[in-house]
Amino acid sequence: MEIVLHQDVVEFTKHAKPLYDADPYRHTVALTVLDTASGLGDPLATMLTVHEGGETVAAALRSPGFPLLASGVPAELAVAVDAALAGSDPGINEVAGPEREASAFAAAHTARTGSSTQLVLHLRLFKLGTLVAPTGIRGAARLGTEADLDVLGAWRAEFDAEASHRTPDTVSSRERARSALRLGSAEVLWEVDGLPVSLASARRPVAGMSRVGPVYTPPELRGHGYAAAATAAASQWALDAGAERVVLFTDLANPTTNRLYPRLGYQPVYDALELRFESS
Repeated sequence: MEIVLHQDVVEFTKHAKPLYDADPYRHTVALTVLDTASGLGDPLATMLTVHEGGETVAAALRSPGFPLLASGVPAELAVAVDAALAGSDPGINEVAGPEREASAFAAAHTARTGSSTQLVLHLRLFKLGTLVAPTGIRGAARLGTEADLDVLGAWRAEFDAEASHRTPDTVSSRERARSALRLGSAEVLWEVDGLPVSLASARRPVAGMSRVGPVYTPPELRGHGYAAAATAAASQWALDAGAERVVLFTDLANPTTNRLYPRLGYQPVYDALELRFESS
């Protein structure tokens, strides 16, 4: 077994992307992060692959300030990968991925460091079957532009704070919205009387897949079906953009969204975790 720590995104992509492409559902987040890094030159804090017999059998990556993405790290390789990252990326304080892979990496990391694990998010990935758009919702959808960056950034920051209890960072969120627009992704705004009331983003298709999210409606505007309408519009945009598969994540602690998305035609695929490491 050979573990390689990469410094070059192109070289990492050459080895990791075939593994990710083989199961786009499982690796949807890694694929979109890699697409952003390749398309915009964004830095990555970690790029690691594991090789056996000339084949890539594991891959992990991390953007600065975000969790390690462990969807490509089989449970049986978690200890070896964590050990390899100990010196190269000491900034790892969270891991995210499907339940088995995330839990295995967390167990390896906590055993080595003596830290504890805190659940940040328990997620469920849904895939779109036949889209069932809601009817009778007041308003209409339009695509956001750079002229909307103030609201796009503010709502992304509020979404992050509400979903993962992070301090809102409107500046960083604004830049992420700008990057999404530059990459050709959609920032769908649902408007009523010319004013935006809900946001649903959709990534440009990667490996035939588009992921919807974040979806956000300010608390004072909820309960009118705006999020459902915006999500359906973003899902239709993804299909029209050529996506063969459209997916989204829900927070299992949020019963509203877990009831909403099946009504739009989404079906569950697997559960995932985001775990934070706390020093003892």
